[in-house]
Amino acid sequence: MTGEFDLLYRGGTATLERADGRAHPLRGDRWSAEPDEADRCLLSACRGPVLDVGCGPGRLTAELAARGVPVLGIDTSPLAVRLTTARRAPALRRDVFGRLPAEGRWREVLLIDGNIGIGGDPEALLRRVRALLRCGGAAVVEVEAPGTGLWRGTGRVVRAGRGTGPFRWAVVGAEAIDPLARIAGFARPRIAERSGRWFAWLNVT
Repeated sequence: MTGEFDLLYRGGTATLERADGRAHPLRGDRWSAEPDEADRCLLSACRGPVLDVGCGPGRLTAELAARGVPVLGIDTSPLAVRLTTARRAPALRRDVFGRLPAEGRWREVLLIDGNIGIGGDPEALLRRVRALLRCGGAAVVEVEAPGTGLWRGTGRVVRAGRGTGPFRWAVVGAEAIDPLARIAGFARPRIAERSGRWFAWLNVT
C-alpha cells in the first residue's frame, strides 16, 4: 500500500472507497500522531520481541523501542520506513507475506489501524501471522466496532480529490474475528474496547 500510505500520512481523514459502493473512513491523522490512550494500553501488555506489521510512520514501533521492548516495524512503503527510523526505531521495507527475520520466534505481532485488511484475505493473513509467532505468542488485532461484519474486495484510498489505484483490502468487525482466528489456528479471541476502539487478542493454541 505504498501510494495509499503516502496519501494517509498527509494528515486529516481519507476514505476507503469500496467496490461495493460503500465508503470507510481512514484516520490518517491518528497514524502520524503520538500514541493515544488506547495505543498505550495495548502496548503496556507487550513484552517482546514485537513485530509491528504495517507500521506506518512508526508511532507504535517507536513507543515500544522507547520503553526498551525489542521491536521491529515492517511496511511496504519506503516513506513509512524512513519516518519510523527517523524516530529512532528499527524498521524494514518488507511485505508480511515475504521472508521476514525471526520467523516463528515473535512473542507479539501487531495488526493495528485496520491492518487486518492487508491483502484482502484475513484468513491468509492470520495464518501467516500464526506462523510468525512462537509458542505462547499472541497477535493483537484492531477490529471495527461490533455490527460492521466482514467485507473483502477491491477499494481505493481517496483524499482531497486524489485517489490511488485499486487494491485488495478487507474490513473485519469485532463479531467476525472469532471464526477467522479459529481457522488460522488461534484460540478464541479476547475482545475489548479501549477509548472507542476495538481490539482482539489472539493467542496461539
